[in-house]
Amino acid sequence: MSRADELYLQTCRQILDHGVWDTDLDVRPRWEDGTPAHTVKTFGVVNRYNLAEEFPIMTLRRTAFRSCVDELLWIWQKKSNRVADLRSHVWDAWADEAGTIGKAYGYQLSVPYDFPQGRMDQVDNVLWCLRNDRASRRILTSLYNFADLHEMALYPCAYSMTFNVSGNTLNAVLNQRSQDMLAANNWNVVQYAVLVHMMAQVSGLQAGELVHVIADCHIYDRHVPLVEALLKNEPYAAPAFRMDPSVTDFYDFTVDSFSLEGYRYGPFDHRIPVAV
Repeated sequence: MSRADELYLQTCRQILDHGVWDTDLDVRPRWEDGTPAHTVKTFGVVNRYNLAEEFPIMTLRRTAFRSCVDELLWIWQKKSNRVADLRSHVWDAWADEAGTIGKAYGYQLSVPYDFPQGRMDQVDNVLWCLRNDRASRRILTSLYNFADLHEMALYPCAYSMTFNVSGNTLNAVLNQRSQDMLAANNWNVVQYAVLVHMMAQVSGLQAGELVHVIADCHIYDRHVPLVEALLKNEPYAAPAFRMDPSVTDFYDFTVDSFSLEGYRYGPFDHRIPVAV
């Protein structure tokens, strides 16, 4: 069983067996038929993944690895808010008439700021600090810009990354305000694990821990039977993660720079309804 499977099983069982329902509240999300999308949740989940030991992709069912990486590059490398720049269709439901998601995600990472070392965006500031100021405790990014929230199609869910160097090891904390355990949990974990590997390699560091902090960790009402079925699947060992060792510039990575060897996963043929 992979560590990602172990933590996924523990978190889902905690939510299903001891979680709190919001059925007595007026909730914002709706299903396609207009029905309120209620959830059962646990508050304040913290999961730790040691990237030096294992790549944290679940095997209980398939996580679409290339699509995960493509979206990660769309946000962090292309710094784009245009849905057409993304190969998958995960953002189609939130696209506006101009084909963007507004001033969300990649847009926020493209905005330049005046840092002590010069004017640059948040990603370039992280890269500069990892090469030139590794003792800093200020190496972080934030997508939660209150001034622009009214122009975002969706408030950022995974909104903050804090990077920290210990010796020759790069660790990171991913903060997430809201987490849909069935549709998005391992998707986000895989993405930010890849990001830590990327940042480490181009900075001459080794990837260490990814700590995932989730404020509202939930399962939607219509997802409960799907999760229960998923938890009965047989888990497998984690696959081997491969990254092109020749890449030294963060902006030279492509989807083809990454691969998994020996990725086995359980069956899951259900369509996952998405609440918007």
